Amino acid sequence: MRQLFALISVLLLALIFSFGYFYTPVLWSLVGVIPLIVIGLIDMVQTKNAIIHNYPIIGHLRYMLGGIGPEIHQYFVENDEDGKPFSRLNRNVVYERAGKVDDTMPFGTQLNVYDPGYEWLSHSINPANPGELNHDPRIIIGGPDCKQPYTASILNVSAMSYGALSKNAILALNAGAKIGGFAHNTGEGGLSPYHLEPGGDVVWQLGTGYFGCRNQDGTFNGDLFKERATLPNVKMIEIKLSQGAKPGHGGILPAKKVSEEIAKIRLVEIGKDVISPPRHSAFSNPMEMMQFIAKLRDLSGGKPVGFKLCVGIKSQFLAICKAMIKTGIYPDFITVDGGEGGTGAAPIEFSDSVGMPLTDGLVFVTDALMGFGIKDNIKIIASGKVVTGFDIIKLLSLGADACNSARAMMLALGCIQALKCNTNRCPTGVATQDKILQGGLSVEDKKVKVANFHFQTVKSAVDMMGSAGVKSPQYMNRHHINKRESRSIVKTYADIYPYVVTGSMLPNSENPVPEQYKADLKFANETIF
Repeated sequence: MRQLFALISVLLLALIFSFGYFYTPVLWSLVGVIPLIVIGLIDMVQTKNAIIHNYPIIGHLRYMLGGIGPEIHQYFVENDEDGKPFSRLNRNVVYERAGKVDDTMPFGTQLNVYDPGYEWLSHSINPANPGELNHDPRIIIGGPDCKQPYTASILNVSAMSYGALSKNAILALNAGAKIGGFAHNTGEGGLSPYHLEPGGDVVWQLGTGYFGCRNQDGTFNGDLFKERATLPNVKMIEIKLSQGAKPGHGGILPAKKVSEEIAKIRLVEIGKDVISPPRHSAFSNPMEMMQFIAKLRDLSGGKPVGFKLCVGIKSQFLAICKAMIKTGIYPDFITVDGGEGGTGAAPIEFSDSVGMPLTDGLVFVTDALMGFGIKDNIKIIASGKVVTGFDIIKLLSLGADACNSARAMMLALGCIQALKCNTNRCPTGVATQDKILQGGLSVEDKKVKVANFHFQTVKSAVDMMGSAGVKSPQYMNRHHINKRESRSIVKTYADIYPYVVTGSMLPNSENPVPEQYKADLKFANETIF
């Protein structure tokens, strides 16, 4: 190939000069030909890329086509059930509900209802009357020690930081939350002006970097926390232990991304790498963690305080439960994140192979709280791939009191799943700091679409519950959902995930410890993680 390119180049130049001798305009073709020849010669000399070295010029086409491969696949190859992590069917239902267009489906389901894994809701012959249903169900988050309980929607915006998302995306999400009366989690990047400006309810998440309430050495600063936590927009505080995208992994915000604005929001130095450690410095064991929860609740004026985690080593969570019992201090809520990953960029090994998936994690946390007899004191929020009303009722059936969604909210903003979140080249202006790209995201338009999506999705969940004869979310249980394990075997969630007897994990309980938790409970120590 290299020899052929050289021969063609020589012949082409010879022909151009020959004809150009008689016809001058032919010489102008050198303007286009010579750059190609130069590129080809450079390709032949370079040794960093074997394909380009062996196939000058033509080799570049391989990378050009590869660069638009995802778009070609999405628009011309995948069918309605394809597409990762969200299928075209799921993406379309978000777009339709956000735009308040017809979201009905003609001619029956496109799913194969006999495939293993297919799930469905058991409906009732005696469904609830539409007039009996509350299409804006709320839950009260706040235990006995909480002075300012929060009345939350069953669907809220999951944690996404300013910096990961654009200014306009954050403004639209919070303004949508204001319209729809639901909560917007800040993510660990801190409480930015764009989370506060529209006036929507905010859940301030504290990660290991304590952004917005930190000392110069990165440790927690109580005075700065109190100053911001008492703002009226801030309704709850969430301590992030781990996240589904990269559980057990810290992070670095490179110095080149630490602008003056980011530095001011996060209380870090301009032009220096910002480190998010893999663990917290404010506490080192479950007992200290409970004391930290009590401290945050006091500093915030009695607002609900909870924590978020992707479940990993089971005995560590059981140790946290033991610490709750021993100290008498309880979080007001626990957010369970799924190991399926989230909106942020993460190493592929962590996204694919670390952390318990949401369903398993939610079941475990629910069972543990029931086993220790403390479920009534604590609300559980499930954070994962929540797109449809059925996604909500499945999680409610497993034990969640409410749900958080991040990527579906991004789709409502106009995200097209271009999978460029980590490149700063998001074509829709959602996950980029490029001012030109984010300028295409209209806050006034998108805030309405976010609110529309929330309303229609919650309404569909309530209508589905009504078809099962259930009038309120707290009455959903594991008997309501069926899952096909094979063509001839169907089980309910209650069969697959049997309920734990309340109090069975407490010392001196009359009921035996569930077999599947005996080993983990034995190793759970409230004085160490």
